[in-house]
Amino acid sequence: MVSQISAALPVPNFESSVSLARAHTDEDVTPGEIAVGVIIGRSSEYFDFFVFGIASVLVFPSLLFPYLSRLDGTLMAFAIFSLAFVARPVGTAISMAVQRRWGRGTKLTLALFLLGACTAGMAFLPGYASAGGKAIAALVILRIGQGLALGGTWDGLPSLLAMSAPQERRGWFAMIGQLGAPVGFILAASLFAYLYSSLSVAEFLDWGWRYPFFVAFAINVVALFARLRLVVGQSYAERLQQLELQPVSATQVMRHEGGNVLLGAFAALASFALFHLATVFPLSWIAMYSEQSITEVLSVQIVGALLAAAAMVLSGWLADRVGRRNLLGAMAVLIGLFSFTAPWLLGAGQVGNNVFLLVGFVLLGLSYGQASGTVTANFSARYRYTGAALSADLAWLLGAGFAPLVALGLSARFGVGAVSLYLLSGVVCTLAALRINRLIERKE
Repeated sequence: MVSQISAALPVPNFESSVSLARAHTDEDVTPGEIAVGVIIGRSSEYFDFFVFGIASVLVFPSLLFPYLSRLDGTLMAFAIFSLAFVARPVGTAISMAVQRRWGRGTKLTLALFLLGACTAGMAFLPGYASAGGKAIAALVILRIGQGLALGGTWDGLPSLLAMSAPQERRGWFAMIGQLGAPVGFILAASLFAYLYSSLSVAEFLDWGWRYPFFVAFAINVVALFARLRLVVGQSYAERLQQLELQPVSATQVMRHEGGNVLLGAFAALASFALFHLATVFPLSWIAMYSEQSITEVLSVQIVGALLAAAAMVLSGWLADRVGRRNLLGAMAVLIGLFSFTAPWLLGAGQVGNNVFLLVGFVLLGLSYGQASGTVTANFSARYRYTGAALSADLAWLLGAGFAPLVALGLSARFGVGAVSLYLLSGVVCTLAALRINRLIERKE
């Protein structure tokens, strides 16, 4: 059945995609067009990663680690999950070199095809029963490939969008690209919820779980066309040139403005810490330590993602009135307060679980909606393009990459209070970074 599905997948034509992109060269790039490109591109990337995250709970422990307990198998899957975030900064460094030599269109095409190929390749993954350790090694390689590819998908659209937006609407346009997160999660969770509820456990573990990975490849093809339409366009390239949003080597950025990279990463750490603690981690915790059904948990999370999308829209309105950094700081405080409720909510049965999920998603929407590039204005023009990418990479690595692994491992050993400590660490980092940034601005 897998071979039949793969045979039916469309094969993208690179020449036609480039010609489609060049057809747009004589038009002006508007903030609205940039916003559409950002949403489509981000949604495809988030979909890929949420598909893997959900599969790390529902599939990989049984498929690849049947010789371990359910807890240990899930922890092993989460360890593999984190590898993409480790590889992402490396992918950014490599992709900047590719872009300087062969151009933005080539870099983006290679990155999205690598991302799609690695994701689709996971759909053909054999189980431990038939391939032994080779199956685990294959998943590790494909996951690292996803991370390298994600580093290469940086196209400067978020920075261009922020700098092209009217000064009084920067917060509104900043949140637009973040909408890709709830969109990607809703698509991934809906697919898994439908398949999990429609198939027997044996059917789901045999072939049902593979469908979302095939869908991810198709979505990547659509995203490639949408983004190439912009990035190969002459007006887009000229606008990037005017704003000096051009790639430089990652080593140069870290040598000259490494402090700004770290400041940008830590400024958004509370939001990134909450990211997987509201999406991937609770699915694993509830699946193992609650009687609530998987389908119901996913359904509640889908509702939560819809609320997160609405909260992101609200964050854009609020940020333009109180300031993006003020809003991010206030949301860090609320996330800190929310962290104290985690042990009580996750120990209060089905109602508590649902409240934790829904409130967590709302806070995630309000905070993550403004987490992109909040302090990237600190970068000089020459280093802003690469610096913004590296700041995002480090925020994902330090805040979100290991969150499911650490939260589940510590919670299983010491109780759900460990989730509170993890979130609080992110809150402290965000508030400290925003304070340091404010002091730097006053000195200047």
